[in-house]
Amino acid sequence: MRCFRFAGRQFIHFVIGVGSLTGQLLVAETFNLPTANRALYDANGGGEKFFVPTVGKPWTSGCFGCVRTEGWQMHEGIDIRCLQRDKNGEPADPVNTTSDGTVAYINRKSALSNYGNYIILRHTIDGIEIYSTYAHLREVREDLKAGSTIKSGEQIGVMGRTANTRQGISKDRAHVHFELNLLLNERFASWHAKKFPGQRNDHGQWNGQNFLGIDPRAILLEQNDKGAGFNLVKLLQSQPVLCRVTVRDTNFPWLTRYAPLIKPNAQATKEGVAGYELALNFNGIPIELIPRAASELKGKSRFHLLSVNDAEQKKNPCGKLLTKRKGQWELASRGQNLLVLLTY
Repeated sequence: MRCFRFAGRQFIHFVIGVGSLTGQLLVAETFNLPTANRALYDANGGGEKFFVPTVGKPWTSGCFGCVRTEGWQMHEGIDIRCLQRDKNGEPADPVNTTSDGTVAYINRKSALSNYGNYIILRHTIDGIEIYSTYAHLREVREDLKAGSTIKSGEQIGVMGRTANTRQGISKDRAHVHFELNLLLNERFASWHAKKFPGQRNDHGQWNGQNFLGIDPRAILLEQNDKGAGFNLVKLLQSQPVLCRVTVRDTNFPWLTRYAPLIKPNAQATKEGVAGYELALNFNGIPIELIPRAASELKGKSRFHLLSVNDAEQKKNPCGKLLTKRKGQWELASRGQNLLVLLTY
């Protein structure tokens, strides 16, 4: 038996008996690209054919991470270039779901978001609840609604360039903005109303502030490389740690939704859990959670900064989780707000 890949999918070639029967068995991938554009997998570098950059910038500005405004602006997803256009030059690529799942939310009122028309899908991969977002769509499939079940590779819409931004998206920059996210807290709407009284929240718990993005490119490339050996939990926990913090809280939604990210601690098991140590990546994702006994917790505050990876902060400053005062690192307002929302 041998494995090989074709167009980004894995196949197994098997032989039964001695030359008596051969065949091919398709092994479903965890994640698929949302369009027919597969230049991401070009061994010679397909970045310019795959990513759509911002105006006057290189293709890397269409990638995920600290890629805009000299590294100080976060781009939560990837912008995938169109391959098909209609007679008016508008994008016409079918947009498909990246994995099996259900519809979590649909926005069909483009004026309500800089994402224009978009759809959010919920998936469970390796015990992790993950959400995919497909934005700037010309249209979302009419029959879809919250709760609809969808299959991997099923068409859910058509690429477009809808948005409510003043500048808009030109025809030559038409793309689908694709995200893979973790959900911070299903109580977001209540937190938002308390934190920002009187401020509109048109999308409830599906507000973009309630999501923490992970790099779709990194996930797709690692899956393409490892095939059946790919594991989402291992990928998350292999990311560089920006900082470690402790929280004096033992009951918040992340602990249940992302339980595979919790590591055991014998002392907390013996003495009782009084809080958690969180390892945060540059975008604020708690990629590792360790239960801590009261005897292990430092300081008296609800949140306590334990350590900072200076090299990672310098490389990826756009998360804006930390600030330096009098030569000492502290949690910035965004870092504080993130932890408050996480444990709300």
